[in-house]
Amino acid sequence: LTWPAPRSRVIRCLCAWAIAWQVRRELTKLGMHNPTLWLSLPTAGDACQLIPHKALLYCCCDDFSSLAGVDHATVEQHEKALVNAADHIVISQASLQTKWPQKPAVLLPHGVDYALFSQPAPRASDLPNGGPIAGFYGSIASWLDQALLKKVASQLPNWQFVFVGKVEVDVSTLASLPNVHFLGPRPHDQLPRYSQHWDVAMLPFIQCDQITHCNPLKLREYLAAGSPIVSTRFPAAEEDEPLVHIA
Repeated sequence: LTWPAPRSRVIRCLCAWAIAWQVRRELTKLGMHNPTLWLSLPTAGDACQLIPHKALLYCCCDDFSSLAGVDHATVEQHEKALVNAADHIVISQASLQTKWPQKPAVLLPHGVDYALFSQPAPRASDLPNGGPIAGFYGSIASWLDQALLKKVASQLPNWQFVFVGKVEVDVSTLASLPNVHFLGPRPHDQLPRYSQHWDVAMLPFIQCDQITHCNPLKLREYLAAGSPIVSTRFPAAEEDEPLVHIA
């Protein structure tokens, strides 16, 4: 438990103490001493000074300087300090390799539970009938190109467009179309019941810095499910051409 991305130095110190106390308590329970600390959030870096450790590894899966909903200036300050302190840096996307030229980073793309997504799963009961299905699962957020989706769904009235995930933005215009369906979030282990049974899996992202540096796990899960994939253009999708059809 902590306070997210604090600006105040006093609160930063309090958060560092709180995180370190919680981690040290768990280490004691597990009988672990002098561990390697693996961090994926820059704001946890302050606590490392208060936890005896053998080495510090920063696993960066996003470009926090362009991530939506993030206090960029504060997080960049945290990240700079963490990078300087880290013994090793691991990144999930090749476009992040040039971010810290002073510290070489190891590229480690996201993995996928291949067995879960490749083994046949029964069709989800709430998938619509009556025509082929174009589907997407994940956060329904600002990086989805709603204008593009509305245009495509309007031009393909015989297709059903299905979105599985938490809606974080206003989708009223898109949802007003009769062939567009927002089903809400589903447990991760239930996703193959959707992706294996729609005709096309979509990655309809806008072009922005966040998408440029992303490495979406759903791309590999779509591939494992055997779904044809259509995507807007961004580096991670280009790496898997021609398995991914880029529009």
